Amino acid sequence: MRRRGDFEAGGRGWAGSRMLSRLMGPRYAQLLQNWTPTLTTWGTVGAVGLVWATDWRLILDYVPYINGKFKKDD
Repeated sequence: MRRRGDFEAGGRGWAGSRMLSRLMGPRYAQLLQNWTPTLTTWGTVGAVGLVWATDWRLILDYVPYINGKFKKDD
């Protein structure tokens, strides 16, 4: 069964993991590889939460339902 990352480096896992192993050690490279999806998910949730909490108009102008909140009568 193929796992994520098997498509690179001839099935030896993520291509950057060898470089990370040399830089940080194999244990920390494996930990980082395991935590990357979780950190990405929580980073995305945090960014969306920040936009929601601050009503960041630069982003919310492109959201179909919410952009009506910022319409100005010209």
